[in-house]
Amino acid sequence: MKQPNKLIQETSPYLLQHAYNPVNWYPWSEEALTKAKDENKPILVSIGYAACHWCHVMERESFEDENTAKMMNENFINIKIDREERPDLDHIYMDAVQAMTGSGGWPLNVFLTPAAKPFYGGTYFPPQKAFNRPSWQETLLGVAQAFRERRHEIDAQAENLTEHLLKSNSFGLQKISENELFSPDQPVEAFQNIMKSADKEWGGFGRAPKFPQSYAIQFLLRYNHLTKNEEALQQALLSLDKMIEGGIYDQVGGGFARYSTVTEWLAPHFEKMLYDNALLVSVLSEAYQLTGKERYKEVIEETMEFVQRELLHPAKGFYAALDADSEGVEGKFYVWDYEEVKSLLGSNAGIFCEYYNITEEGNWEHSNILRVKMAERDFAVKKKLTIDELKKILLTGKEKLLQKRNERIHPLLDDKIILGWNALMNIACSKAFAATGNEKYRTLAKENMQFVFNNFKGKEENEFHHTWKNDKAKYPAFLDDYAFLIQALIQLQEITTETKWLIHAKSITEFVIKNFSEPDTGFFFYTPYGQTDVIVRKKEVYDGAVPSGNSVMAYNLHQLSILFDKRDWEQRCLAMTSSLARAITRYPTSFGNWACLLQEIIAGTNEIALIGKDFSGIHNELLGQYIPHRVLMTSETANPVFPLLEKPVAETTAIYLCRNYTCQNPVFSAKELMLLINSPQKQ
Repeated sequence: MKQPNKLIQETSPYLLQHAYNPVNWYPWSEEALTKAKDENKPILVSIGYAACHWCHVMERESFEDENTAKMMNENFINIKIDREERPDLDHIYMDAVQAMTGSGGWPLNVFLTPAAKPFYGGTYFPPQKAFNRPSWQETLLGVAQAFRERRHEIDAQAENLTEHLLKSNSFGLQKISENELFSPDQPVEAFQNIMKSADKEWGGFGRAPKFPQSYAIQFLLRYNHLTKNEEALQQALLSLDKMIEGGIYDQVGGGFARYSTVTEWLAPHFEKMLYDNALLVSVLSEAYQLTGKERYKEVIEETMEFVQRELLHPAKGFYAALDADSEGVEGKFYVWDYEEVKSLLGSNAGIFCEYYNITEEGNWEHSNILRVKMAERDFAVKKKLTIDELKKILLTGKEKLLQKRNERIHPLLDDKIILGWNALMNIACSKAFAATGNEKYRTLAKENMQFVFNNFKGKEENEFHHTWKNDKAKYPAFLDDYAFLIQALIQLQEITTETKWLIHAKSITEFVIKNFSEPDTGFFFYTPYGQTDVIVRKKEVYDGAVPSGNSVMAYNLHQLSILFDKRDWEQRCLAMTSSLARAITRYPTSFGNWACLLQEIIAGTNEIALIGKDFSGIHNELLGQYIPHRVLMTSETANPVFPLLEKPVAETTAIYLCRNYTCQNPVFSAKELMLLINSPQKQ
């Protein structure tokens, strides 16, 4: 029987996958780092995650091979890292590999000196030389020989790379000139630059591989709302529609895969991540509020159903991800054979297969990924069916396919629970409730937040952990965790009217300012003060697959400064945003959340207070309106703790609209408020 390595004591599904490799893997730990120093050996750090297809491939080809493992064990201290457990280390070593090679990705394999400083690395290495890449064994031998024979060169390379990482982290120190402060031209320029990369045929931005880019879509929706620019709305909705119709969306079971490998969204990379689904539910909620398009509501409901069915812990925490592979084959769980569908659906198979592009020859690698090529209404007309008749055929067919699919071997569930991703999903629950009025989503948001407070709290007040599994919370929370949590608390207050969530948001913000701030710039480090096992305290500002902790913290400071009248917090938000304004407007798809914030700062924030005894009906109606640039508070009585609630209480529930420290006379219906918000003088 195979003997386990040190990873057997871990809880991460990704690390446990490697626990019986013949490689003598260690987790990132004081034990491993000390061993490298004591034995004067280079460190091999291999970083991946449970849902990563090429990570599994490299494991099968190399890490399970006895000869390769022997080479690794003799020459290196081998450390396996789950990038979702230790994103701080992943950021540092990914930046180093990108600086060395010009590209990055997972698996990430990087070689360090015994002092944990990087000197060489790459991503996937094949077992034999191929794809213009050296083989993994060639790489191991070459690095080991260089470390023995040219140690001074290795140390110099490591010092240079570490210096580069420090220098690239020094942004925000420069003074901002007057012409770089905020102007109405900046959102216009950001819009124009987004449209330069827009795919006007298939939606989305840039070429394959195509990612959802939720924040670029959100910016376009909000830009249209402010300017009535039809091109912005058209591109935002085209992007959502094409994703919803494509294979990136699971037509049978709901939920979105991580990205599409092709331009037209047909063939996804089949892993399903919690954060993608959270961000897409949030932006779909805004699109539904703005357009009233029923399909968006359906996809919100289908995606929320998927999350609750497959990614929800019984105690109401959300799991991290579903793997791309099952039975060692990417996508096997999700694709269909024409004859199988035909036998399952009987007389309705013809309609169903034609609608979802299921053919005998297959539309992807001799199998079929369900996708939609014609609008429901047009297809119904073509087939001489009513919309209701078509919907019934499709719904019944999907239910039968889902039932059959559940008999298959499921992809691996990454069942660790990550604080920041749970906060993003919590925000999605709040936004889905606001848009649809479905009480289940508000209840789930409250239950999930209670789960977070029950299970993630640290020893200090307002201190949290990053991950939780099997009743054990691990690792100090990172900036993203806190930033997303604060944002979720602000949203939760809006949909529940419970001010306790805002009090928590303010207290946690004060903790973040104390423990994560870089005093010279006003930005925030990714890791807390006092962490000793990283070579650099990085500052992350790019909005990638998830928004950066700095952009979300800037947004939080902006909103909380209004809700608590904290002028110093507003000044800090303005300083952070203005120092990046040039980059935001030039590269808005890399700074999508920043672009939304910049747009709000320039347009102004609607400060809405709803005060009176019978507020419930108006409150729900208000939540359903599209008012993206806003803060909202609701109370039965005046409350001097919150500036927005220091208003007289009338016999009838009143709505107050304030902007820039000035309040309008109260109105008494959501319709009147919308007229006030959308009146020309408010633009």
